[in-house]
Amino acid sequence: LPLQGCPGQCIFCDQHAQTGQPAQTLETALAALEQMLDSMRGPFELGFFGGTFTGLDQSWQARFLDCANTYRHADQLVSIRISTRPDRISPLLLTWLREQGVGLVELGVQSFTSAVLAQSGRGYSGQEAENACSQVQRAGLKLGIQLLPGLPGHTPAQWRNDVQHTLALRPEVVRIYPCVVLAETVLAQWHKHGRFSPWPLEQAVRECAWAVRQCWEHGISVIRLGLPGEPSMLERLLAGPWHPAFGSMVRSRVLRDILTEQLVPEDRVRQLILPVQLQGELWGHRGEHKNFLAQWGITPQTVVRTHTNIITLELENLHAAHTYYQPWLSEKSG
Repeated sequence: LPLQGCPGQCIFCDQHAQTGQPAQTLETALAALEQMLDSMRGPFELGFFGGTFTGLDQSWQARFLDCANTYRHADQLVSIRISTRPDRISPLLLTWLREQGVGLVELGVQSFTSAVLAQSGRGYSGQEAENACSQVQRAGLKLGIQLLPGLPGHTPAQWRNDVQHTLALRPEVVRIYPCVVLAETVLAQWHKHGRFSPWPLEQAVRECAWAVRQCWEHGISVIRLGLPGEPSMLERLLAGPWHPAFGSMVRSRVLRDILTEQLVPEDRVRQLILPVQLQGELWGHRGEHKNFLAQWGITPQTVVRTHTNIITLELENLHAAHTYYQPWLSEKSG
């Protein structure tokens, strides 16, 4: 539902480009939903994204949810989630959404730093964003938080503080979209006139890797890293830390940090027992970490696959092994 229900267009946003969906009326969107659901075979999940779902007139919210619930009651649709803004919810509305079958509400918080939110014209404070997150949970709904590191005025220190606020709220899921510059947005004008510079790719990878590890260690699933590579988005991408393998680069950095923190320069690895789901992440994008890891003897020949979620480093000079257990390492995100 690109931009539907939104009170205005955010300085960084072009939902039509980001979702690959053209502008359409609500009637057209509802007809498309009915057609799509009729062709689906369960079990499946349904999400309403791209706009501000609770910014729609409640009669339209009901029409979309009634359509979805036809399939939920037939045991084909197993869950419904929506995306909205922190300033477009209320306890009464959240209770109604739960009664209509919504199970998870994702809030486009972007940041918990009030100064950053003000500079981006979001219209709410960091405290109001936190309160909204708590309202979702008190209503008996699962919470998702969407974060946007690298907004105008956003420093790495503020970003890490945003992550700490997120951890304290213990959401079910987190999405992280590093800020990029898309054509025909306010941010594009700011960038053109030197008022805004996005984070470099390396900085975005480093900061997102720190955040992802924090989320993993607190049992929080990171289900998206970076904007999807829709052709319409790529045509409008002017600047910023976008990469087709961004998610893989971030997870690879997390894994590298986990491994090397256990080692000192004189260590030699006899065997690395690695969960099979991380095999493709170990060496980094185009093998960027291979030489770095080889200095400890971590090579393709010393890596052994396991179907558990336990990483084990066996060292040549020690009988003991370093182990790192993390069930959320199996989570894959874009």
